[in-house]
Amino acid sequence: MKIVLVEPIGYKSEEIIKIKADFKALDHELTIYDNKPKNDEEIIKRIQNSDILILSNLPISENVINQCANLKMISVAFAGVDHIPMNLCRKKNITVSNAAGYSNHAVAELTIGSAINLYRRIIWSDIQTRKCSTREGFWGSELYGKTFGIIGTGQIGVEVAHLANAFGCKVLAYNRSSKNIPNVEFCNLNHLLENSDIISLHIPLTNDTKNFIGKEKLKLVKPSAVFINTARGPIVDYIALVDALEANKIAGAAIDVYEKEPPLDENHSLFHAPNTILLPHIGYATKEAIELRGKIIMENILKWLDGNPQNVMN
Repeated sequence: MKIVLVEPIGYKSEEIIKIKADFKALDHELTIYDNKPKNDEEIIKRIQNSDILILSNLPISENVINQCANLKMISVAFAGVDHIPMNLCRKKNITVSNAAGYSNHAVAELTIGSAINLYRRIIWSDIQTRKCSTREGFWGSELYGKTFGIIGTGQIGVEVAHLANAFGCKVLAYNRSSKNIPNVEFCNLNHLLENSDIISLHIPLTNDTKNFIGKEKLKLVKPSAVFINTARGPIVDYIALVDALEANKIAGAAIDVYEKEPPLDENHSLFHAPNTILLPHIGYATKEAIELRGKIIMENILKWLDGNPQNVMN
């Protein structure tokens, strides 16, 4: 089998040497590229004859899939697969596996850190101190005793719930199907939006969830509430969120994901929104998560080769 890693995903040089040797011993050829392809033409040139494709969050078009007649399996070094043309992959019987669970702790910890940062204004406080100023009468808030609303209770949402409980929060959750999670109260979405002090998104991007949080849903949120998105950018109508922030209809927001991968356009509306923390998509970016991700995507391939695929998204 010809296997192609089409973009860098954080492997160290010594890991690359070992992985190549392991696949060679199994009579498979692994090609690894150390830079991102610039366009479809370059992607096709790299993977056209491959049987197995490895990538992270590089968008793959239907044109690319159609130009790769030998492609049988895609191992995605990411939790979401909204950048893969899944319907076409199903039609062509191409197995797509994701790196399920690799960033659970990383994203959950960033979510809690963002909530604390919004409540205690840590970034603002650092700036104040460095310019020899004071807290200027600022009083922060504590997580303890607050209601933490979690939209989506997949693996990451559940981990956020555990951490929120540890900080003494009451946890509300909304999910397509109710689950039995200790110290978590499942409710409808409107109840969660109306009663949460902190609202955190943890749902995948699908046709049904695009602009899931928009003007009408934001009207239900308390003016004192803060909003966190570490899931996918297009799930939120950011124009509506900016309007709510500017009108003081919501107290603050921490955003790690956008309509596209950073760098953002210079005139992005969120840059001018008050009380926001904007991060360059770092939710998954820890050494521990990347190491685990590397193991999962290679296990996905080996399991598929053995006829026992795992983490299949089809």
